[in-house]
Amino acid sequence: MSATDLTGKDYFTDLSLLLDPYEYFRQMYARGPVSPMGSADSLLVTGFAEAVEVLRNNRDFSSAIATTGAGQPLTFVPEGPDISTQLDAFYEQLGPMNLLVNYDGMPHARLRAIASQLFTPTRLKATHDFMHEFAAQLVRESVQKGGCEIVNEIATPFVTLVVAEILGVPPGDREKFRAVIDAAPPPGNMNRDDAREDSEPQMSPLEYMGLFFFEYLSDRRDNPRDDLLTQLALATYPDGELPDLLEMVKLSGFLFGAGQDTSAKLISNAMRRIAEDPVLQEQLRADYTLIPPMLEEVLRLEGSTKATWRIARRDTKIGDMEIPAGTRLTVALAAANRDPRRWENPEEFRIGRPRIQEHLGFGRGVHTCAGAPLARLEVAAILRHFLEQTTQISLNAEKHGPPGNRKLEYEPSYIIRGLANLHLELRA
Repeated sequence: MSATDLTGKDYFTDLSLLLDPYEYFRQMYARGPVSPMGSADSLLVTGFAEAVEVLRNNRDFSSAIATTGAGQPLTFVPEGPDISTQLDAFYEQLGPMNLLVNYDGMPHARLRAIASQLFTPTRLKATHDFMHEFAAQLVRESVQKGGCEIVNEIATPFVTLVVAEILGVPPGDREKFRAVIDAAPPPGNMNRDDAREDSEPQMSPLEYMGLFFFEYLSDRRDNPRDDLLTQLALATYPDGELPDLLEMVKLSGFLFGAGQDTSAKLISNAMRRIAEDPVLQEQLRADYTLIPPMLEEVLRLEGSTKATWRIARRDTKIGDMEIPAGTRLTVALAAANRDPRRWENPEEFRIGRPRIQEHLGFGRGVHTCAGAPLARLEVAAILRHFLEQTTQISLNAEKHGPPGNRKLEYEPSYIIRGLANLHLELRA
């Protein structure tokens, strides 16, 4: 154990945990793969087997708090051995934050069936040329300048335009969406005192984008075209029922916002790994087929999502541990992906690790990230273009310090593992 005990720190507000949350998770894991968090009324799940058990058991563990997390108090006091009725009322209180990611049961299955239609192999293949042409252009311009700040100059605009192209967001609105997302606090904001008490309430990015998607989808229901927005507007549930338009508006905004954020962070996390390891760079340049398995290992060791949340719908168990109804669970995906019971030498970066795709970088169970196929393709695409167009990629020592004494800044989020910036030097 580290000389400094981190287990009493508040995971949801303590900014000192941003640089290396993994040491906090390691110390909590030493107390047990499921253990009480000292900083919140929640159990922390750090074990791989235990995390998989929770994520797959969508009957006993509800996703109702997936958008609010365990860092905020519940709006009700759980009562009895089954809180299903209370959760139904809780859903109604969520308003715009009642999204696909926190749906349960049949409502989730019906909407997920529609979301999955957006990322079929055929749909992704149709975006292939646009994705690669845009990636090549961004990288070419950066190499000509001798470097770039990859998070904001490359990764974010790249994934934003790719998902906008897939969804069919009009070109004139794409930068508006990106600007409002960039200006908002990150998901799981740890700086809770950012907003002044006397300031006007700000419209969230989802609400802002919802205004546009309502217009897009309303128009497509009245005037169908040959595009994906029309497919979304006219999509039906598996039983043939046409969804409420507001449901499709929320789905569209969520897929746009969530997809661009986590994929952009994955690009920068992967690029940091590449920039810090010249041997790895040469391996990848010599054999581009190593990029996908390399990316899977990045997802395991440095995935974009640190944690997700569940609440026990009824009295249940994790293994032999009794879990009363109403117990909130912080499922630490980042910790489970480093569980030594599951992964041999878990801190080691190893391309070709056996059964690597069992990692939890995209979750598990019915809530596995619907956009995972797109994320894998777009991140692999831009990484390949960086490797093809350069002979050397390195971190800018003036901005980040010399090797062995790097200075890195992470976004203040207890959900997302993402660099605030990453300055690269690029040699053609």
